[in-house]
Amino acid sequence: MIIQINTDHTITGSEQLTAEIEATVRSSLSHHQDRLSRVEVHLSDENGGKSGGNDIRCAMEARPAGLQPMAVTHNAGELDEAVSGAAQKLKAALETTFGKLQHHQP
Repeated sequence: MIIQINTDHTITGSEQLTAEIEATVRSSLSHHQDRLSRVEVHLSDENGGKSGGNDIRCAMEARPAGLQPMAVTHNAGELDEAVSGAAQKLKAALETTFGKLQHHQP
């Protein structure tokens, strides 16, 4: 599973940030990693660096083998909360999709 991380111009990427995000994504999606070719993470600050409420947005898109891409978003006040929230939403969406597929197989 390839994890690609993208940030807007207001969020400074670093090796440490990349490692933390990858660890969160791998931990959350470990059960499904064999069925995913890629997970894209898009981070943005919707207030452009100004302080405010839940202005950090994390969008995640998973590409399951043989299926259409699935995307979720989560907004939070802190970067790690936004990533964690999006990862949990993506995990739930994947479990629902894979569960339905398994249920419909003979």
